[in-house]
Amino acid sequence: MYVNTKLIVYFLVILVIVINKIKNRISSMKRIILMAAGMALIFSSCVSKKEFAALEAKQKETQDLLNTATVKLNSCLEEKAALSARTKGLQDQVSDLRKTNKGLIESTKDLTMLTTKGAENLEKSLESLQEKDLKIQRLQDALTKKDSVTLALVTSLKKEVGINDPDIEVNVEKGVVFISISDKLLFKSGSYNVTSRAKEVLTKVAKVVNSKPDFECMVEGHTDNVPYKKGVLLDNWDLSVKRSTAIIRVLQELNVNPQQLIAAGRSFYVPLVDNNNADNRATNRRTRIVILPKIDQFYDMIEKEMKTLSEAGGQ
Repeated sequence: MYVNTKLIVYFLVILVIVINKIKNRISSMKRIILMAAGMALIFSSCVSKKEFAALEAKQKETQDLLNTATVKLNSCLEEKAALSARTKGLQDQVSDLRKTNKGLIESTKDLTMLTTKGAENLEKSLESLQEKDLKIQRLQDALTKKDSVTLALVTSLKKEVGINDPDIEVNVEKGVVFISISDKLLFKSGSYNVTSRAKEVLTKVAKVVNSKPDFECMVEGHTDNVPYKKGVLLDNWDLSVKRSTAIIRVLQELNVNPQQLIAAGRSFYVPLVDNNNADNRATNRRTRIVILPKIDQFYDMIEKEMKTLSEAGGQ
């Protein structure tokens, strides 16, 4: 007696599904397996070995397909979990990038403001430097002009007074011109009366001073350290000043404007050499005539240059 083949296949498929579902129920599964085995024995007696082998192969093929599908499903689940994790990581990165981008935009705004302000400050600094450079240049021009006048003055004095006399020295010191005349050429020993030879030299000095009405002429008297007291002169201070005023009176007689003249006495406190012998003391006894620009006029010249610069900068 033969059983319908389709019915057997259907039964086997149901059996496989049931077996997979009740893997965790061992006791029940055992009973089902025993039942299935019994039924298989019953049916096997009803089918041929060839058909049974075909059914068994079909069941194995179905089982393999199920196993393959299960593996693929698990793989898909794992891949989905990995993709979900990666998606979350990318979302976090996007969020961080947005925050960073926002911060960069804010920083760029601040930097733009700072850069603009810095450029304005730099431009102002450059303008200030240019203005200072111009001021310095004008001051240098004024000093150069003064130096040129000083050089011309030295040349005039050397030409008028002569440079071959060892008792007369014409030089420049700290930007001013001075004539140093030995005491023995101007005065008698211990006296403040001017000699006739001195008047010859002072006539030449007066000629140069008269040609420079914008300059001042300061006459400095210097003595040695030998104590001096005679008549109304109490000490070397009095002698040095008295000699200075004696020279000034001669210059005034030679038509030098008295407003240009300054009397000064230095006593023995500015020696050229040590007062330790007669020759050195003779060197220190001298009269120095300093010809220098009037300080007020010099500063007026500088102020004028600054005013000119200020007006030029305001245009």
